[in-house]
Amino acid sequence: MSWFESLILGLVQGLTEFLPISSSAHLRLTAAFAGWHDPGSAFTAITQIGTEAAVLIYFRKDIARIISTWFRSLYTKALRSEQDARMGWLVIVGSIPIGVLGVAFKDQITGPARDLRLTATTLIVMGLILGFADWLASRDEQGGRHRVVKQRKTLKELGVKDGLIFGVCQAMALIPGVSRSGATISGGLLLGFTREAAARYSFLLAIPAVLASGAFEIKDVIESPGHITWGPTIFATVIAFFVGYAVIAWFMKFISSKSFMPFVIYRIVLGIALFVLIGMGVLEAEAGATGT
Repeated sequence: MSWFESLILGLVQGLTEFLPISSSAHLRLTAAFAGWHDPGSAFTAITQIGTEAAVLIYFRKDIARIISTWFRSLYTKALRSEQDARMGWLVIVGSIPIGVLGVAFKDQITGPARDLRLTATTLIVMGLILGFADWLASRDEQGGRHRVVKQRKTLKELGVKDGLIFGVCQAMALIPGVSRSGATISGGLLLGFTREAAARYSFLLAIPAVLASGAFEIKDVIESPGHITWGPTIFATVIAFFVGYAVIAWFMKFISSKSFMPFVIYRIVLGIALFVLIGMGVLEAEAGATGT
């Protein structure tokens, strides 16, 4: 991987990680359209550490409070009913599905799941699901001629069952094209949570999963050197951090008053365009995987 490739891929990772459009799909597509080798799941996992570092800094006060309260609740019974202590447990519970499925299907995730036809399918299907979930949220918030405005749930109402469902949704993002934030936010909206609550828990839930995945990939690369170019990969990770931080700040403001429909339309159009290009022979389903 050249330094120019790492610059572009780092920008793509930072721009798309927190938007419901799938960063892994866009890294894969960027390489395919440019005629580069597929950066691979290891590159994706490591550069995601950069964007996750942006989450740690952006939500540093929330995270510090949750960790502190959770640890103290282990030996102080009175703190166990506190929201921050409960959130600590809910993040742990919600991280279980992706941990189990990530290990169980690692070979499929790094191989067959990177086929561009599957990516196109997941872009469209998850786009439709996100669109439906967003429509339900808008209907509740706006009410209607024969409907009153419905109060949506906040994180204070998040329970263990909800946390597990969020976790299963997050695990779906192991497939390129699904989108971690898109899947978890869609799940949250379908469960009746506000856009902000769904997005905030989505970002918090991603922290242990992304850091563990990155550490796991780093361990594999160290044991089997030659599969990744460290200099450009670290450079891409740094770029992803700075761009990702700016995107988080913008996205949290955006969802407070805007619909997800622009992302829904983008996903569907991109998915259809991929199918057309593959069908016309302009793009191969495995493009980039062998450098072609």
